Amino acid sequence: MGDLLSIEEALRLVLERARPLPSERVPVAEAAGRVLAEPAAASVDLPPFDSSAMDGFAVRAADTPGELPVRFRIAAGQPSPRPLEAGEAMGIATGAAVPPGADAVVPVEYVADHDNRVAIEQPVQPGASVRPRGGDARSGDPVVAAGERLGPAQLGALAAAGVAEVSCARRPRAAVLTTGSELRSPGDQLEPGQIYEANGVVLAAQLVSAGAEVERLPAVADEPGAHRDALERALSGDVLVSSGGVSVGPHDLVRSVGAELGIQQVFWRVAVKPGKPLWFGVRGETLVFGVPGNPVSALVSFELFVRPAVLALQGATEPGPRFGLGTLARAVRRNDARDELLRARSSVEDGELVLRPVTGQESHMIVRAAEADALVLVPRGDGEISAGERVRYLPLG
Repeated sequence: MGDLLSIEEALRLVLERARPLPSERVPVAEAAGRVLAEPAAASVDLPPFDSSAMDGFAVRAADTPGELPVRFRIAAGQPSPRPLEAGEAMGIATGAAVPPGADAVVPVEYVADHDNRVAIEQPVQPGASVRPRGGDARSGDPVVAAGERLGPAQLGALAAAGVAEVSCARRPRAAVLTTGSELRSPGDQLEPGQIYEANGVVLAAQLVSAGAEVERLPAVADEPGAHRDALERALSGDVLVSSGGVSVGPHDLVRSVGAELGIQQVFWRVAVKPGKPLWFGVRGETLVFGVPGNPVSALVSFELFVRPAVLALQGATEPGPRFGLGTLARAVRRNDARDELLRARSSVEDGELVLRPVTGQESHMIVRAAEADALVLVPRGDGEISAGERVRYLPLG
């Protein structure tokens, strides 16, 4: 491999420098996608009272089977006007508070309800269809641990447990800079030798999905002064992701101009395909990623290295990359020098996740990559991986 770093070594060097940002208080209703900086605890018992799991009738189990008068009907949010006495029942809605004296609920479909009397044919066990107070969590119990990213389930748990605000790491401020004199915005008229700029759109979307606040800078021409001005502006945040200009051509200026601006190179080039020319450095607390200009190389480099860094800045306990396991649909040949990430389409067949590499794996083929929803990791080595073997993969999108 010469001076090429392994994926694991390069990732280690990145994460060593991705220190969690300061925290701030965030309303739970606005905390989707944020990472907790400290554990959040329940402020009440959950449920806060014994509640009914069904629409039915609150009873004393000892009074069943039998026919009982229905004294009241309790709606959710409405307390019982008095305790339940022996020999009677109260109608009750799902989620309503079980009245004192009752120890069970009989679902409405198991009784005959007529003229404010209810006939119960089978005996009921104490606790039947009752959600006990604190059965989900007790006041003070941890609800979500520090370092967890808040999705719908976590937010629902926090809200139900009475947590109004949480402490979260500040969102990383990220800048995206694309380089190349040939780049034009989609919709512009192309002249000979020009192409539409796509990497800025891709990288900005990836950064947003990782939890960053993103500024997209205009594409910069291959001229040292233009690079210097754009890079200086982009270095004001927590993360800078540039695309293009990190290889060895005469117009690859990002590394040299970056060095002039005080960016300290941590590494350049990784034993991965696509994405070999990845450049990573720091200036002060700002993390700087120079991803290759080929669109698929940029996409893959982000998932392997930038996304974990952005999550680590937010204090994520497991920033990734998080590989899953699936079954390869067809044989693929290994690369003897570099680990390879193949774009693939996943499907579930007979209960197994099956991964089919798409046709057209060259690093410029972004349209072919649009068919894919996974990146299959093919470790470097001799020979091939046979169809039906288990492989690791990263989900896309």
